[in-house]
Amino acid sequence: MPATNVRTDRDQLVQEHMARFPDHVHQVGPEGDLLCVHVHKAGLHEVLRHLRDELGFTFLTTLCGMHFPGEEKELGIVYHLHNMRAGHRIRVKSRTTLADAVFPTVTDLWATANWMERETWDFFGLKFTGHPNLKRILNMEDFPAFPLRKDYPLEDPTRRDKDDTFFGR
Repeated sequence: MPATNVRTDRDQLVQEHMARFPDHVHQVGPEGDLLCVHVHKAGLHEVLRHLRDELGFTFLTTLCGMHFPGEEKELGIVYHLHNMRAGHRIRVKSRTTLADAVFPTVTDLWATANWMERETWDFFGLKFTGHPNLKRILNMEDFPAFPLRKDYPLEDPTRRDKDDTFFGR
């Protein structure tokens, strides 16, 4: 039971700090197993810097893209941050339209974001302004699509060497 109280206290501290950004943070609350902070894209870098410098979230666990086809803000990004001293983790999310798939880089905050942002560009098509070397790392440089978007076909429609009768089709 005390662990729950500690977690609640930590979550409350983060919520109080996020109240300092009323123009940038539009939602803070538990989402699954972690506290989640939803941030407008314009204030994302400022909020992430505050979380790192003021609340001790010095470890970027992961950074990846999200795709919600058919929604107004179709693309998004999620950061998982860890305060290793306090043993606390949070999730930060931000969304954007397909036409404006650009976010500020956080390589100046966490050097490890370099490869994570490149992977997110490679698979979701999210660009990062200010990134030192934004290019594909796993797909061919001239690859015409972003394979982790949900509109990407699961199978190659041009294949002729496959007999679908073996798969019940």
